[in-house]
Amino acid sequence: MVKRCLLVLALAARPAGAASTAGPHSAAEKYQEWRTAAAGVLIARADPNSLATAAALRYVGAANAKGAAAAPNLKASAVELAARASDLAPQSASIGWLHLQLCAATPACDIRDVATVMRWVDADNGAAWLQTLAAAQKDRDSTDVDRILGDMALGARFDLYWNRIVVLMVDALDAVGYDLPSGFAGSDSTRLGTVNAIASAEIVPPFTALVEACRESSAAPERRDLCLKLSKTMQRSDTVAAQLAGFSLAKRLLAPDSKEARSVAERRHVLEWRVAEAAKFDSPLLPWTRNARARARLAQMRTLPREEDVCIAILKAHRMALEPPEVHP
Repeated sequence: MVKRCLLVLALAARPAGAASTAGPHSAAEKYQEWRTAAAGVLIARADPNSLATAAALRYVGAANAKGAAAAPNLKASAVELAARASDLAPQSASIGWLHLQLCAATPACDIRDVATVMRWVDADNGAAWLQTLAAAQKDRDSTDVDRILGDMALGARFDLYWNRIVVLMVDALDAVGYDLPSGFAGSDSTRLGTVNAIASAEIVPPFTALVEACRESSAAPERRDLCLKLSKTMQRSDTVAAQLAGFSLAKRLLAPDSKEARSVAERRHVLEWRVAEAAKFDSPLLPWTRNARARARLAQMRTLPREEDVCIAILKAHRMALEPPEVHP
């Protein structure tokens, strides 16, 4: 569910052969080599955005690392790079969010200080409590879960900083383009495709703990009210994946035949349709227009905070309808 819309975007400009593992020196191995080299170039620049991008590249490389100790070491190194980037840009919510996600996905990393800093940097963002909620849910601490859900529900926004982080990483790679190996970020379209794939894996957190906590709300009306309020905030998130999670959460909490449930289903349908229609313009029939399309999407991402708003802007630019035909015949 959550991955469906991101898959549309990631596949549109995915580096050719990136998933293949065939051959003595496979495309996956070449991609790993490219990530390693690119991270080294970015680390040498030592500015916050370059370090954050290097952290993301190094972390995603841990999945294909060879040797029992290689993956944990790469993950720890990636978290350290993200921490350095965050120290250099303490007011950057996007870098703080990336740091928190990498730390939360690294078993030996203590998220408490990182999560506290994130909530201080962007106090209105309910998503900043997700990892803390996951810890409380794992400990079966119902009192703490209720407290955290209450804090999350107070947030005016539920943002994952998708547009900002993607633009940050694309710009960092573009700035060192002449120093990078060829193959995965040599053009606007391949840079955007590569970054989309990395961002999908690293900046969108799991929503499992939230779903489980709200599933238990059937026996606790107060928790159900908090979850419903939170789901409405999620439906306005800056990232499509979080919006879809919000729609799914509401569906679980609302009576299937209710007016509210039908409204949620219709809004979700419209969102999925917009994402799918806008993504068609990322894979044009004429290959030589791909870079222009990538630049157009990035230009919208620089000025618009929400991923859905970028899709709407793309549809408007091509004089396309903003809603499915069956919604407004």
